[in-house]
Amino acid sequence: MKKVSCATYEGIDAKVVHVESTLTKGLPSFSIVGIASASITEAKERVKSALLSNEFSFPPKRITINLAPSDVKKEGSQFDLSIALLVALDYLEDDLSEWFVFGELGLDGSVKENIQLYPLMLSLANQKVISKAIVPYESLQKLSKIPGVEFYGVKNLQDAIEVLKNQESITPNIEQTDIAYPHYEIKGEKYYYVNDYDEDFSDVKGQEVAKRAALISAVGFHNILFEGSPGCGKSMIAKRLRYILPPMKSDEILDVAKLQALELVEPEFKPHRNMRSPHHSSTLASVFGGGSHKAMIGEVGLAHRGILFFDELPHFSKNILEALREPMQDNRIRISRVNSKVEYPSDFLFIGAMNPCPCGNLLNEHLECRCNEMEIQRYKNRLSDPFLDRIDMNVVMQNVKADDKPSFTSKELHRKVVEAHIFSKKRGQESFNAKLSDADVEKFCILESEAQDVLDMAVSRFSLTFRSIKKIQKVGRTIADLDASEIVKKEHILEALSYRRR
Repeated sequence: MKKVSCATYEGIDAKVVHVESTLTKGLPSFSIVGIASASITEAKERVKSALLSNEFSFPPKRITINLAPSDVKKEGSQFDLSIALLVALDYLEDDLSEWFVFGELGLDGSVKENIQLYPLMLSLANQKVISKAIVPYESLQKLSKIPGVEFYGVKNLQDAIEVLKNQESITPNIEQTDIAYPHYEIKGEKYYYVNDYDEDFSDVKGQEVAKRAALISAVGFHNILFEGSPGCGKSMIAKRLRYILPPMKSDEILDVAKLQALELVEPEFKPHRNMRSPHHSSTLASVFGGGSHKAMIGEVGLAHRGILFFDELPHFSKNILEALREPMQDNRIRISRVNSKVEYPSDFLFIGAMNPCPCGNLLNEHLECRCNEMEIQRYKNRLSDPFLDRIDMNVVMQNVKADDKPSFTSKELHRKVVEAHIFSKKRGQESFNAKLSDADVEKFCILESEAQDVLDMAVSRFSLTFRSIKKIQKVGRTIADLDASEIVKKEHILEALSYRRR
């Protein structure tokens, strides 16, 4: 029996599949067992044609291919090459079990690229179960970004056969490549960034309070809600916030590229965080993921390490808003179905934008609000207190004035974010301020005595919850980082309290 390894998806992670083969005496046949999908059972015809096109004659034997474990459903065309190699190299006495083999076969024996291959390989590398792999030659450029794996690129079936026949003498095709973007290094860890600002804060006139809040949100990854009249700049600020977010480590860039590949988008390997902005008519399954037989990833999972932006927030269904509370709190989402139960990371920055009333003119100094009190209350009641309690910062937008002018560019704001990011990393902090655990809050959010007095007074006066207290401490820590202050001072807590929900 011969054996090589391949992989299939289990949620968004890879599940190792051992491809085994036996050629036994009996009536000539070719069968694949192990809960294979239609794309894999069709591989028999592609494998036959590829082998015959390369002058291989099928032995008059019973060929059985087993995909183990047999209780996991396998999908994808990446199994073609491993099946073909096991049939072609049955005579080889060398052990092939340490090899991973991926590739879709053409009828002429050519090995084709599959866009789903990158997230599979990255997941296997993160699990530390793969050391060397045969892959399509076209995929080498992307796969070379994955650390710790030797890749052998092949253009056709004959190249793959030569690799396995000469295991002792072959060398990997390319060296490991680094991410080609500016970076700085702190305690041995590289942080990458870009200075491209497709949408610039210089386009936003006025709204100084909102821009200050956006800067604080970007530094600490604090969830933020903008409330204001139509056209005052809520969406403008939200869309530009993506470009001033903190730099990314190499594993974060690879994770973002993995999510792009899962969405069938060509990975960029660029230190730009994702921004997902689903429409308010989106279904529960499209936002959180799901499916009757296979739990697919949704917008919340695709926003991992980036931004999830809900424009016209109260118009989203009540079910979506209430279901969003868990991933906002736990930074993970669990999808349970009869046939599958998967867990996705969902560590994102949530941004919401809403009008103050159904007509939008409640806060406008010049236009009259057409809503009655009951309509306004019904509109506000779409957002429950437990949901709003997960929001770190609440910002009421200012009225637009004729003399409003731009004050900051994205480049200037990004520089402040980077400086605050370096300051926080140098004190040994791993997570963003908004994501700190309770133990880390006690360790890093140290308040001076006057700041503690102000917070204690706010707790008794405003009846703050424990979650609200922690959020104010975290926002205060971020404001202190912007001022390069080791401790959180009175003015930092006062500013953090100004962003609390009224």
